[in-house]
Parts: sequence; structure tokens; C-alpha cells
Amino acid sequence: MAEERRPAARAGAAALRTHAVGATLDRLLVDEQARLGRPLRVLDLGGGTGGLAVHLAGLGHAVTVLDPSPDALAALTRRAAEAGVADRVTAVQGDADSLGHAGTSDGTSDGTSDGTSDGTSDAALDGPYDLVCCHGVLEVVDDPAATLAALAGVLEPGGRLSVTVAGRLAAVLARALVGDLDAALAVLTSDDGRAGSADPLPRRFDLPGLQRLLDGAGLAVDHLQGVRVLGDLVPAAILDDPRRREAYLALEEAATTHPEHAAVLGGLGAHLHAVARRA
Repeated sequence: MAEERRPAARAGAAALRTHAVGATLDRLLVDEQARLGRPLRVLDLGGGTGGLAVHLAGLGHAVTVLDPSPDALAALTRRAAEAGVADRVTAVQGDADSLGHAGTSDGTSDGTSDGTSDGTSDAALDGPYDLVCCHGVLEVVDDPAATLAALAGVLEPGGRLSVTVAGRLAAVLARALVGDLDAALAVLTSDDGRAGSADPLPRRFDLPGLQRLLDGAGLAVDHLQGVRVLGDLVPAAILDDPRRREAYLALEEAATTHPEHAAVLGGLGAHLHAVARRA
């Protein structure tokens, strides 16, 4: 029985550790729907199998997932159907380069729809969008600045962009704590935040660097914080205890909002989360 509970327990701990992103997005969705007076049109770049997209569609929003993997998009299509939101989820195969084919601000598109048997589409993206999510993507694209500029271009005026990236300083600490000091030094001092040529992640970010990228794309940053600031240091067994979950969430919240210490602690997040706005 204990073995059967372990995957669910790990999933629960992971959800707690990323709670801050979900909570911020849920508040943003409520505010933006009230502002617009309608559900949002959302683009999820690199949304894969739809963990976020299906949740947003379940709240009534129309979500387009742009992802290069046909297998992931097929899984997304099945997941959306099982959740009863297939009519609000569109799967489009492509990557950040496809953003140049998004619709213009008058709602027109420069491409045609060509659906495939697995539910994905090779259609041009039907922008612009009220919200664009770019979670775990800037680490792997060829040019993060160009990707952010393209994302800004498919946003409605006043539209929001949610970005999550891997944090540099958390990777420094993680390697130092296990004694891999050379790798820790490389992550800290390299231009791209990598531990060396064998590092599977092309780049990592810190809060000032993420701020500069968003500024460079002409986006106004409304929210910038670390995520999983202390979560990876807390044993999963502790997070399985219902009495300690709320304490953990309160600690993470305080670490990223404390008036004196948030600037330091937030930068230690395993991930960094920003919400920015197209002026």
C-alpha cells in the first residue's frame, strides 16, 4: 500500500512546490476576465500535454497550445476530451518560430487551417491573445530575447505574459551542497548559467537578467518572484503531512513577499516567475 501511495505523494509535493505560480495565474485570470468582461484567449507556448491548458480551459478560457511534439499534442487532445473541454483547446504543432504566423491585431490570419487526424492543427496561430504563457521555454530556445519580442507581438494591447524560467542561484546552491564545487562555480560565473558542456540545460536566469529581457521586449513587469525558494530543501515526507502543508505555503509566500528579505530570498528560487504587460 505504501508503494502505491508514493507516486501520488510525489505529485502532491510537486504541486505544492509550484503553488505560487498557479495562485498568481488564478488571480490574474480573475482580474483580466473582469476587466475584459469575457473569458480570455490564451496561448500556451511549449504547453506539451496540457497540464496548464486543460486547467485554464476548465475555467472557461479558450486556449491554444503551441508545441513541437506531435506525441505531446496528441496526449493533450485526449486529455482535453477526457476533461470535457475539447471545444476550448486547440493544439498547434510548431515552436517559437511559428509566432511570426500569428494573426494580426484586427483578428485576421495569414494562414489556413489544416487539421490532422490526431486533433492537432498546422494552422497559423489565431492571435492576438489576452494572455500568453511561456513556462520552461526560454531556457531552451535559440534566442530568448527574440522569443520574448515575438510573444509581445502576439499580445493584445494591455495583454499579459506569464514567464517561468530555471533559476541560476538555486542551481549554484544545489551543486555546492553536494560537493560539486567546480560545477557550482561554473553556474555562478558563466554567461548562460550552465555547469559546463555536459549540463543538459542550455541556460539559467537570475531575477535582474529576466527583468532586463522583459524590458528589452517592451514589456512592463508587474510581478517578479522566485518559486520553490525553499521547497527543494524541504523533504517530501514533511509536505505529505496535512498539518505542515499550510505552514510550508506560508513560508514560501513570506520568502518572496517579505518587505526586507524578498529581494534576496526570491533570487534563490529553483524557478523564477514573471508577469508582464504589453503597454
